[in-house]
Amino acid sequence: MDRRKFLAGSALAASAAASRHAYAAAGDKKRRVGLIGCGWYGKCDLLQLLNIEPVEVVSLCDVDSNMLSEAADLFATRQVSKQRPRTYGLYSEMLAEHDLDIVLVATPDHWHALPMIAAVQSGADVYVQKPTGVDVLESKAMLDAARATGRVVQVGTQRRSTPHLIEAKQRVVDAGLLGKVAHAEVCCYYHMRAKKNPPDTAPPAYLDYETWTGPAPMRPYNELVHPRSWRAFMEYGNGIVGDMCVHMLDMVRWQLGLGWPKRISSSGGIYVDHDSKANISDTQSARFEFDELDINWTHRSWGNAPDPEWPWAGIIYGDRGTLKLDVHKYEFTPRGGGQKLTGEKLIETDKYPTDVADQKDWRLELHVASAIRGHMQDFLDAIDGRSKPIADIEQGHISSASCIMANVSMDLGRSLEFDPASHTIVGDAEATAKLKRSYRKPYVHPSQA
Repeated sequence: MDRRKFLAGSALAASAAASRHAYAAAGDKKRRVGLIGCGWYGKCDLLQLLNIEPVEVVSLCDVDSNMLSEAADLFATRQVSKQRPRTYGLYSEMLAEHDLDIVLVATPDHWHALPMIAAVQSGADVYVQKPTGVDVLESKAMLDAARATGRVVQVGTQRRSTPHLIEAKQRVVDAGLLGKVAHAEVCCYYHMRAKKNPPDTAPPAYLDYETWTGPAPMRPYNELVHPRSWRAFMEYGNGIVGDMCVHMLDMVRWQLGLGWPKRISSSGGIYVDHDSKANISDTQSARFEFDELDINWTHRSWGNAPDPEWPWAGIIYGDRGTLKLDVHKYEFTPRGGGQKLTGEKLIETDKYPTDVADQKDWRLELHVASAIRGHMQDFLDAIDGRSKPIADIEQGHISSASCIMANVSMDLGRSLEFDPASHTIVGDAEATAKLKRSYRKPYVHPSQA
């Protein structure tokens, strides 16, 4: 980020800070929050934030007017003030008010980078869903913007705040029970790839499809695109690797204290389901190589999981034992016998009874609710301390970019040696060029802005 951009971002941050001080002077001590992207996880994230602190939900933004109105009604009933948040169809108009302390970004993946960068430049701290971006340099621009503006950015890789996984780290990994670790496996065998092939149609009147598409290539609209199945298309994300591997790779990196992989390789494609409109792989493996350790990923959206007890998981192998981890439980088995250690998900419906209704009405995953709350609390603590949160944007960038590069490796049919200092693929100009996607005009890639 150049000096002109830094000064512009700093000026915006100063303006926003002055606005917040004015609110505080007027007696409004609550953190003022805005949400960009009012779909499934946007609602789940913000509802859990409200569960741990009586923030004021000031603004909501979405390009789906029905979803936007629904969310405004919901948060009017759930926040203490009972005020209905302001609603916007464009995030730029929402951020132009300069009155938000916190912005949550829960859009489809291709819309993570630009709103997050604009939000930190407006002076807000940001909670952004994973993966950080859809290409490596977009993700790097998000990290650069956070550092240039001094804002706190938490990425929604909430395995780092999952109570039973924190316990596993402390009880097994940090205690040295695994011994020497030299291999880990991460996997997903959910049948989550879209199987339909619906006809293209005109977009519904309540959806601003032009803005929804944004910087991504323009595809004809069909029912898979919105609101949930957009992950079927590489134009908007990075397939199952970019969705599910990010979580599990990040979880293992956090457990073991790993940084960037030295080398990444991947293979796969559409091997089974050729009838679906989806263009993401249904079968893929990837290898992330670290010093004296590798992590192997596998996904299949067909057939049976090798172990039905662990269909989406991370398994860490040490010379003294094996640790299995997923969103529901963990299990440590010592090599050669000994005490097996286990732990399970934390369900807190007695303490947070709204979780039951939210599971029914908004598809809240009960087993993840405590993790979201922990992740939000860590985010708030980092804001108060002006420190890095547990899933700081740099950590989110490493995990996200590594998974994105697995897809680049699969496309090119060769392994990639990544240089984090220069953000290039060593000795491979063709692969380096693929670290940045083309943006549809008039949108400008943040690495060029």
